[in-house]
Formats: sequence, structure tokens, C-alpha cells
Amino acid sequence: MSADGGLLAPVWAGTRAEEITSDAAWLRAMLEAEAALARAQARLELIPAAAAAAIDRTAAALVLDPADLARRARQSANPVVPLVSDLRRAVPGAASYAHLGATSQDILDSAAMLVATRAVRAVVGDLSAIMRELCELAERHKGTVMAARTLGQQAVPTTFGLKAAGWLAGLLRARDRLRELRLPAQLGGAAGTLAAVAERAEAGPATALLLVEVFAEEIGLAAPAVPWHAERSAVTELGAALAGTAQALGKPATDIVLMAQTEVGEVAESSTGASSAMPQKRNPALSVLVRSAALQVPAYAQVLGQAGEHERAAGAWQAEWLPLREALRLTGGAAETAAELVAGLRVFPDRMRANADLAGGRLVAERLSAHLDPRTLKRVLSAEGPLREALAAEGPLRDAMAAVPDELLDPEAYLGAAAELVDRILATYREQP
Repeated sequence: MSADGGLLAPVWAGTRAEEITSDAAWLRAMLEAEAALARAQARLELIPAAAAAAIDRTAAALVLDPADLARRARQSANPVVPLVSDLRRAVPGAASYAHLGATSQDILDSAAMLVATRAVRAVVGDLSAIMRELCELAERHKGTVMAARTLGQQAVPTTFGLKAAGWLAGLLRARDRLRELRLPAQLGGAAGTLAAVAERAEAGPATALLLVEVFAEEIGLAAPAVPWHAERSAVTELGAALAGTAQALGKPATDIVLMAQTEVGEVAESSTGASSAMPQKRNPALSVLVRSAALQVPAYAQVLGQAGEHERAAGAWQAEWLPLREALRLTGGAAETAAELVAGLRVFPDRMRANADLAGGRLVAERLSAHLDPRTLKRVLSAEGPLREALAAEGPLRDAMAAVPDELLDPEAYLGAAAELVDRILATYREQP
């Protein structure tokens, strides 16, 4: 079995997301879960401290081949069964204490939440870096006039500062959602009753419930109120937060692809954007990578958290593993790539203004509608060439246009509350910790 190096997903190749979500990282997280369980049981005197220490040391040092483990997992439909066998063989003196009272889903779900916690932490860090750059762009270009575009056509004047602030607002919401996640550990035993632990404990159910809290503390995850083997809302919420983050990253990427078109030329990436066939091209490669991830993550998120039958799903649980990893990889790769994109973005205000003037003053037609009657406005807008020059020679419209001051045709004078909106978004950003 060959390793997946991201040949078909270069957005995460070589990023932190690749390392955090690799087969080796997932395997290490499962071993960490086994070690955390042993430590927690030793703290409650359910197993000897020496046995827990041996399991802890062995789990930290154990080197397993993920490909071999995957092949052996076909016989049990999950990789934890062969992993536990290998762990027990490696600690012969404490073999009976390894994985005690747990089931495969406890270990794999806890490992998944551990991997996700690390991946989300990296994404949040990249989002913070992106937002710092966007804050500076919004502040610097608060008065940089450009044409707003609706349905692909020029609409009314706006500013690049407001566009950048809009990107920032979307990422703020995405970061808040990621920060609010409380990913839980999983520990319920064979069918979510903790019966095996309660049977061994002098205090019975009370100790079993306490073990869940201690285990969560040892592994560094939230303590669940109850086992969630077949109740997958935690995974659903994680998927939704990742999808929202990917989409928030996809917004600036999509805008930059369009603004960087040769005929538009309002921004440019720092990437070389090479083409294999056309040496003159400088493709917006970073934006393309980010947008590719933004289009994929919501589809993967749809698979997550499917309702399963009874106390353990037959197939729905297994169906989560790959989509969850891909959602984490793609979102993490998109965030790191977007940080590079925004940090190196070049902005061309002169080009923005030139594009805003392409329609010869018609960009402020909405404003003119407040000063001219509908019939006159229609005739004004149908004239060829720049409005002021074309209409100066039109006798029937000369009197109407005489009542229109020059500043009414200036896009800079028709920006509404754009500057105030930028300030409002920046204030919200600056209030965030």
C-alpha cells in the first residue's frame, strides 16, 4: 500500500495539515488513547500503577506499519483490533490491563477527536494570520474605489477596503465557530454502559463515570456527559464548522481569481502560477487551490454524523473516517495556503479606478435615478460614450444634465456607508481575543 502524498490534493501537500492527519499521526493518536486510558485507570486504582506505566511507555515507543495494520483491519472492520493485539504482545507483563473496559470505538473516536483538535488548532492559527493581513488591507484601502459586481456585471461603486473587510467578517465567524467546538473523548465500553469498568470497581457505577472524566483529562479532550457511540452530533458539528471555514476561505479565493483576470487586473498573486503550455501565463494558483478545497469540504461534511442503528452503527461509523480526515486535511491546507495568498497579494488601485470608469459614469446610475425622472434617465443611460461628453451635444437632454452636478457622476462620491462598515468590521475584529 503506497502512502497518500497529496498528488491529487496539492492544497494540503507539504502543509501542517498533512502531518497532523497522516496515517502515522492517526495511529499515534490511537496509541495515545490507550496510554491515557491506562493512566486514568491507575489513578483510580483500577489497575496497578506499574502496569499503567508499562503500557504508557510501550505505547509511546511502539512503531507499527500503518499499511500492515490496515490490511489486518479488514478482518475486524476497524484498525483498533489488530493495534490492541500488537500492544498487548509488546507489554506481556501488563497485557491483561491494556484496553481494559474499552471497545474499539472508544479508542478510534477518541483518537479522531484528538487528531481533529490538533488540526483545528492549526487552522485557527492560520485564520488569525489571514485576518491580521485582511485587517491591514481593509484599513489601507478603505477609500480605494472599485466597481462592485453583481451577477458578474458592474453594479455601483464600492471600495476594496470593504471587500477585504467582508472577507474578514466571514473568517471571523468561522474562527469563532471553530473555537467554540468542545470535542469530546469517548469511553463507554462494549455497548455504552461502562459495565466492564463498573464490575471491577469497588464503587461500581460511580467509579465508572468518574473514569470517563479522568480519561478525558488524561487525553486532553472534553468529558462527555454520556458515551456517544451512536449519537454523532459532535462529529456533525465538527464537519459543519470545517465546511463553514472552507467556504469562508473560498470567498476571497474566488474573488481573487476573478479580479486577477487579464482583462481586469485589479490584483495579482505572489505565486508564479506557471502553465505547462503557455509561458506567458501567471495563473492564480494559490486561489485555485483554496477554492478547490472550499468546493470539496462541504461534500465530505455531509457524510459525517450519519444516524446509526442501535448502540453501534454497522457502516455509518466506518464511513466517517475518511471524509473526516479529508475535511480536516483540505480545510487545514486551504487555511495555510490562504495565509500565503493574502500575505503576498498585490493590489492595483489605479486599475480598480480605471475599471470603475469603464462605463463612462453609468456606475452611478442608481444615484442619478434620484435626480432624473425615469424617462429622462433611460435616455441618458442609452447615450453612447461617456455620459458628460455624449450628453453635452444632445439638445433635448442638455437641460436635464445641467441640473446634475459633476460630483454626482464621481464614484468616490457615491460610496454610501462603505467606510463606516469597514470601521464596524474592524472594530469587531479588534475586540476579539
